[in-house]
Amino acid sequence: MQNPKKDLGEHDQALYHTEPHETCRIAYVIHFLLGAGNLLPWNAFISAADYFGYIYPSHHVEKVFAVAYMGSSLIVLVAMMCFGGRLSFRWRMNVGFSMFIISLLATPLMDWNRRRSEWSGHYGMTVAAVSVCGLADGLIGGSLLGSAGKLPKQYMQAVFAGTASSGFLVCILRIVTKASLPHTPQGLRTSVHFYFIVSTIILLFCIACGNVLLKLPVMEQNHGEFHLGHSNLRPNFWQVAQKIKAPALGVFMIYTVTLSIFPGFLAENLKSKVLRDWYPVLLITTYNGSDLVGKCLTAIYTVKSIKKATWGCLARLVMYPLFATCLHGPKWLRTELPVAVLTFILGLTNGYLTSLIMILTPKSVPNSEAEVAALVMAVSLAVGLLSGSIVGWLWII
Repeated sequence: MQNPKKDLGEHDQALYHTEPHETCRIAYVIHFLLGAGNLLPWNAFISAADYFGYIYPSHHVEKVFAVAYMGSSLIVLVAMMCFGGRLSFRWRMNVGFSMFIISLLATPLMDWNRRRSEWSGHYGMTVAAVSVCGLADGLIGGSLLGSAGKLPKQYMQAVFAGTASSGFLVCILRIVTKASLPHTPQGLRTSVHFYFIVSTIILLFCIACGNVLLKLPVMEQNHGEFHLGHSNLRPNFWQVAQKIKAPALGVFMIYTVTLSIFPGFLAENLKSKVLRDWYPVLLITTYNGSDLVGKCLTAIYTVKSIKKATWGCLARLVMYPLFATCLHGPKWLRTELPVAVLTFILGLTNGYLTSLIMILTPKSVPNSEAEVAALVMAVSLAVGLLSGSIVGWLWII
């Protein structure tokens, strides 16, 4: 990993001169952990594609989950854009992670009830739990990105590296729990119960980390009372959005392309006679692993031009014809290896370009506008997520 002091602006350099190295390292690790915790519930739901496909075989579970999660997340981000300054950073983080924990515990509880009751509303309750997770994601994600946008760039990189690591680690946890138990309906249920309970324990640790973060000098210096928009001099959202419309378009395109392919297309449209129900689990793991590699690469090398980064985002539209070929093309292209390679590229480009553009954009505006710029990017990202989750339904035509 590169020297964190390299290529910092005057504000960032000044911060390093006043902050002990140990404190900066703790802040970096906590940002990484909170980023991981922020996406852990989403990754937990989509990585259990085999379980939900077995429980609800007649529903397009992954596609429904994506729309429910991304739609509710966007609603909260828009609300934060308008009223975020009325809620403290501490409140948003603690309430958000508590909502995550409740939603994740709902899955094993409903499964336990399903085997003892003929009630038909379990699917609706599962989708509702996913929607609550989306609300919490908007609450935590918007706050975390707005906070990191005012800090030196390595903290934003830590957040996105954390989000990617959560996906990969959750997939590994899912593989371990699935492989360690009998390949039977009861074994599948038991593995998922263990998997969701371990995830909630990790989220409890994130709550503790979030409260520790608030006491570090690096946060106190840059955030005061930790209120978004606490100052009456807060820059206008739309004026800042106009300044960064190119990277905002870029991050929108990244997630429109990604969410229209991952996870719905990978989990539901592609089949393997050899790997069977392991296939979606392994493809999702491949994506999350390469996404983690991409987000960590920005700690080693970052393109300096936002314009080049934006063009890179638009270039990912080529993924559509490539994946369509894997679905409808020659037989050899519909095999596991070509699909795995394309999935790896999809994750790698998603990770690198997301981290790159989210690092560069807040630093391209005055520091007084950095927090609002990060919120603009978070809203653009969320709109892209929702757009992609809707476009993903076209694969079933």
